[in-house]
Amino acid sequence: MSKARTWKELPKGAVSYRSSRDYKTGDWGVDAPRIDQAKCVKCNLCHMLCPEGCIAVREDGSPEPDLDYCKGCGICAKECPVKAIEMVRK
Repeated sequence: MSKARTWKELPKGAVSYRSSRDYKTGDWGVDAPRIDQAKCVKCNLCHMLCPEGCIAVREDGSPEPDLDYCKGCGICAKECPVKAIEMVRK
């Protein structure tokens, strides 16, 4: 697989498939999730609901966003039942 590049290198009319991880698209958005691990109950709703699939689950069960691909939509923060995620400016 080729080295990850930015979305700006996509040819016109191309489609970026997140699963291929060929293009880093995280700089599309202005906000990024910040997770307060002390508040997090490890329910992993954020992982399941992320439309980009960019919240990984560590071995200890805690979520970790991949900001190279996160577009800052805020769904994870909105749906977090304990409000452990806040969106912050990048």
